[in-house]
Amino acid sequence: MKTENLKIALITPEIFPLAKTGGLADVCWALAKNLALLGHQVKVILPKYKNIDEGLYNLTSVNSPPLKIALGSQVETIQVKSCQLPDSSVECFLISCDKYFARDGMYQDPTTGLDYPDNDERFILFSKAALEALKAVGFQPDVINPHEYQSALVPAFLKTIYQKDSFFQSIGSAFTIQNIAYQGNYPKESFAKLGLPTELASEKTKFEHKGKLCFLKAGILYADALTTVSETYAVEIQSTHDFGYGLEDVIRQRNLDLYGILNGVDETEWSPETDPLIPYNYSKDDLSGKKKNKQSLWEKCGFVPLNLEIPVLGIISRLVAQKGLDLLEEIAEDLFAMDVKLVLLGTGDKKHEKTLADLEKKYSKKFKCFFTFDDKLAHLIETGSDIYLMPSRYEPCGLNQIYSLKYGTVPVLRYTGGLADTIENFDPKKNTGSGFVFMHYDPLEFLEAVRWAIETYKNKKVWEDLMKRGMEKDFSWRSAAEKYVEVFRLARKS
Repeated sequence: MKTENLKIALITPEIFPLAKTGGLADVCWALAKNLALLGHQVKVILPKYKNIDEGLYNLTSVNSPPLKIALGSQVETIQVKSCQLPDSSVECFLISCDKYFARDGMYQDPTTGLDYPDNDERFILFSKAALEALKAVGFQPDVINPHEYQSALVPAFLKTIYQKDSFFQSIGSAFTIQNIAYQGNYPKESFAKLGLPTELASEKTKFEHKGKLCFLKAGILYADALTTVSETYAVEIQSTHDFGYGLEDVIRQRNLDLYGILNGVDETEWSPETDPLIPYNYSKDDLSGKKKNKQSLWEKCGFVPLNLEIPVLGIISRLVAQKGLDLLEEIAEDLFAMDVKLVLLGTGDKKHEKTLADLEKKYSKKFKCFFTFDDKLAHLIETGSDIYLMPSRYEPCGLNQIYSLKYGTVPVLRYTGGLADTIENFDPKKNTGSGFVFMHYDPLEFLEAVRWAIETYKNKKVWEDLMKRGMEKDFSWRSAAEKYVEVFRLARKS
């Protein structure tokens, strides 16, 4: 018997290529596209940020008159606009409200580096508007899949404000947690902005965490099913405060409804054989293009003299505490005493940026930093590096270690979250494994793993075998999308 295709609404604060700050945008793009390729009808809802080019994506208004959305005691006017998600059959609906979304940054003020103080209002409005937009355009999904705390109120509103609305009563929700550290915690005064009817005052405890309004907690407790982005991370966030960030007890309440699904790689964007952003394409059967790309990266960094026998180490990362940058800073003296080059691309906390800039100045012949977001340069670093460093404090899934494998760039990383699920530690006796793994969040362990990788790099035959084993691994998004569909069917209401 043929399985019925689903109608799915994916609600996210960002999706590639329309709006992106990190891996969430890539994940949502690939998931939406691959769900559609499986035959499901998929619509995406996101905010209409200032940086989304209306002409480039051919945005058109779909509702007239505009929608009125209650936000506490005030009423905001929004427009719904639509466009086609590039390279897919997926339609996107964008929530347009200049007061809240026509800003230079998506979540933070770029002049201060701090979150916008009214982010509570922005994403309460977005969550309500997303549901109202579904009604306005007449798309009644079988299941709604919100992502991250910015969309976490959607399952909560479904079962509170909209629980008696016949349009929504048969809709299930499957909430995806990409990173439990980002929770959307706001002062208790923000409760009034939710607009919960007085008869639902008893529901307040599901929104409250340590005296604050917690968007993520509400999403966890109200959703019909939960997913997160790797099997190991699904276990970790229930275990201790170090991983659960204070919500581990809340997650344990829903452990039977929580599923870990490892993210895939979109091979239309990340494949060395077809990648249009790298100078030379190549495959595991002919690696000559990779060496040429290494030279291009070397020259981009201004390293002299040219010596492609020296290993190039790469890092592409948000500059935040999660990513293990303090470990890198602690081992810098020992690392740069070796015959290596290091290239780093990323933006984030100013304190990390300053420390890294100081190290770059000190070790200018060996270390090059690019404090920006540059997709083309990210691809060049992935292809031109020999070794990829990922010393994360925690990592829900991680994507760059998977990209690295695809490009024959061998990862050195910590055993945590999705990193543990994707990389097998190198075993020189059996000649197995795809990377170099250290267990504890410790600078000496990290340094030893880097040293081991560099020593192994000197054995060209062993290194090439290591590269090819990584390139052969299958991380297709189709497989991941099929697992999401299984969860969506469980969440769907009969």
